[in-house]
Amino acid sequence: MSDNSLRDLRQAPGAAARPKVEFPCDYPLKIVGDAADDFRETVVAIVETHAPGFDRTSVQVVDSRNGRFQSVRLTITAEGEAHLQRLFTALKATGRVHMVV
Repeated sequence: MSDNSLRDLRQAPGAAARPKVEFPCDYPLKIVGDAADDFRETVVAIVETHAPGFDRTSVQVVDSRNGRFQSVRLTITAEGEAHLQRLFTALKATGRVHMVV
């Protein structure tokens, strides 16, 4: 089978488009990194610089099954795509965050 016969189904005619987000909005985040005693505080400090005043009481930390990773779950008020991109970039720049969902 040649590569020319493969189609990207995400771009298929009639495929449903990704829903558009209306900003500003409440935006839940799950930030995953290596488990450490200070991972929560590191994430919260970065989020606070990009989304001051977010509800710190809503922050949840969930350990992975084997305890190697942690996810910090929280909700911010997102102002736009650029706002989210700056936050994602800052989180990844720590070298401790593996994924932001």
